[in-house]
Amino acid sequence: MPDADRRYPHLDRIETPAALRALPEQDLPAVADELRALLIDTLSTRGGHFAAGLGTVELTVALHHVYHTPDDRLVWDVGHQAYPHKLLTGRRARLQTIKQKDGLAPFPSRLESEYDAFGVGHSSTSISAALGMALAEQQRPASETPRRRHVAIIGDGAMTAGLAFEALNHAGSLEVDLLVILNDNDMSISENVGALSNYFARVLAGRIYAGLREGSKKFLRRIPAAWELARRSEEHMKGMVLPGTMFEEMGFNYIGPFDGHDVVALSRALKNIRGRKGPQFLHVITRKGKGYAPAEADPIKWHGPGPFDPAKGEIFKEKASSPTYTQVFGEWLCDMATRDPRIVAITPAMREGSGLVDYSKRFPDRYFDVGIAEQHAVTLAAGMACEGLRPVVAIYSTFMQRAYDQLIHDVAIQNLPVIFALDRAGLVGGDGATHQGAFDLSYLRCVPNMTLMAPSHEDECRQMLYTATQLNGPSAVRYPRGQGPGTLPQAEMHALPIGRAEIRRQGQSGLAILAFGTMVEASQTSADQLDATLVNMRFIKPLDDALILNLAHTHSHFVTIEENVIAGGAGDGILELLQANGQQKSVLQLGIPDRFIEHGSRLDNLVDAGLDSASIERAISAWWLTAKQPPLSRQAG
Repeated sequence: MPDADRRYPHLDRIETPAALRALPEQDLPAVADELRALLIDTLSTRGGHFAAGLGTVELTVALHHVYHTPDDRLVWDVGHQAYPHKLLTGRRARLQTIKQKDGLAPFPSRLESEYDAFGVGHSSTSISAALGMALAEQQRPASETPRRRHVAIIGDGAMTAGLAFEALNHAGSLEVDLLVILNDNDMSISENVGALSNYFARVLAGRIYAGLREGSKKFLRRIPAAWELARRSEEHMKGMVLPGTMFEEMGFNYIGPFDGHDVVALSRALKNIRGRKGPQFLHVITRKGKGYAPAEADPIKWHGPGPFDPAKGEIFKEKASSPTYTQVFGEWLCDMATRDPRIVAITPAMREGSGLVDYSKRFPDRYFDVGIAEQHAVTLAAGMACEGLRPVVAIYSTFMQRAYDQLIHDVAIQNLPVIFALDRAGLVGGDGATHQGAFDLSYLRCVPNMTLMAPSHEDECRQMLYTATQLNGPSAVRYPRGQGPGTLPQAEMHALPIGRAEIRRQGQSGLAILAFGTMVEASQTSADQLDATLVNMRFIKPLDDALILNLAHTHSHFVTIEENVIAGGAGDGILELLQANGQQKSVLQLGIPDRFIEHGSRLDNLVDAGLDSASIERAISAWWLTAKQPPLSRQAG
């Protein structure tokens, strides 16, 4: 028998959940142990979302043991919890490819497996989606079989979002067969925040509650009649002091809390629940990082580590030659907060990812983590700005999409000085389509009162952030994941002239390359080889109208390049300006094409979109050889 068989004898017999369901209940703990060991062994060599999946091992095993997947629908929230689900649904052999180009998706994907009932990358969608599926089931003719069951598994802080409560409110008012499972691990990516989380933790983890409960168990089990009375009394007490009261009032039958790592008890509970009618709410308590001591001790650090030494618990880190843009932002924010007491920082549960750890420690009274609640974050910032503060909303480009109405209605219409630090703008790599920051130039450029900037290097990012603090209206600085070209930020800060671009190279060929942000460096080779003028545009809104129109008098052909979708992006802004001023130039637009870019490395993403330096050079050279006609042409990169 090969090593794999000896190490994972149960998993080797499980190609699909049907095989798991054929196992006796007493084998489930062994399956869970093997599943956890496989996650540790494989992800230690590849990296990936780690601690969250370790916490859902037993719950995943129990779900697939009881529910008839894929006919029954399991809808996972915050999809990084779903690695164990992938392993039990025929994807074990491909786990080592996760997040890589053409490999397993980092989150559940309907394109990848029939067991992934709903695609997810952002949080708090599971209850709405599962409710929609359950309501669709009611539309099926009664003669059709099998009758599907629907389960939403929500956790890792996703219950802090308003969307989850909107769905609960709706579901509780309906006669619909739906199970919501709250995976309560007291964590999101950072520590969970908010009154609901504090209440869960305070009641369930309190020493008095735990001590009385365990002590009384030992004594009362000797007296069966007294034990049964105590058990029923405890259930009544839980109904008065635990969050179950709230969910019951919302129309759900509350069950729990259960030990989320007792796979046999969970399996039995799910068997009872599966046949029940109406909305059900199962509350399970889990530990993020369960079964791997370093991850249990520091689940934030082990949320998504790269490769690591599983024996030593050491994550392998490459030494960086220059700071990342996230680090540049974090250092700037601390420097700015020291200088200006009006500066406050807001994040929707992304302290680590957005570079706010140091700031949160140094300025705790001016730091606000609102949980996974992007809409609230933006309107909260608007309220602060009304009273004279200068709020900085640190948020990923992809998550900013979730608060678009608040940005327009609460910030832009009132012309409030809120600063949006948009991290992960452009292509982000391993997290794939759900996390690509591909749209922010398009959705922000059209908003009145907005000033929008994109740095071409690290120091320019620092100066743009400072520039934003000098404005009396809303502004956004969008910067990519990872490192820049290596221009170290200067300690001194100065404001850039608003709407002023920078000519990096003056060419003589009649070709002008207008590049935004990261694409300035990527376009340098093309500009040199074709003797083109290269412009670092800096500002997407307002554009440097004067410079562009001056170039139109001396250049016959233009290329616009942006790490954003072409439709509605910065290049369209340049076309609009040229057309409005009667300049019918030949223009090539390069940017992210009209399709979703899937997971892989950031370089893989750039190549896929045609935005790496070599692809840009080929595209411009080929176009330049044939584009000598005066009519306007528009091409997607």
